Amino acid sequence: MGTQQLLLIVLGLILLGIAVTAGIFLFQDQSAATNRDEIANDLVYFAAQAQKFYRRPAVLGGGSNSFGGMTMAKLTSNPSNANGSYVLAPDPVPAGITSITVTGTGTETGHDAATPVEVVMTVWADSLLIVANN
Repeated sequence: MGTQQLLLIVLGLILLGIAVTAGIFLFQDQSAATNRDEIANDLVYFAAQAQKFYRRPAVLGGGSNSFGGMTMAKLTSNPSNANGSYVLAPDPVPAGITSITVTGTGTETGHDAATPVEVVMTVWADSLLIVANN
């Protein structure tokens, strides 16, 4: 009788270990997904700022239907926050460019569990495209 009880205890501990491990993996995956979503929200805000700059006349500090002259400092006063850090490419934007790219690098690790979450947004005068790389 003692051997059966010992076997059941060992089996129970193994199942508990598997359940805890699965829970940790689910939590890490959810943390990365949440970080990805937060970065995407920040990037949408930057897109609105960039399109506002594009449409604003030069006399009011805008681009007069151009992204030329835009810098990351014109999009935000702080290019990093609790969600991650953001980079505008190219910075400053030369005249004649029809789109800009803002890359957000998160604080959580991505799908490969080695590199941080990264979301890239391309902004045009009337639209935007967001792509999550990791």
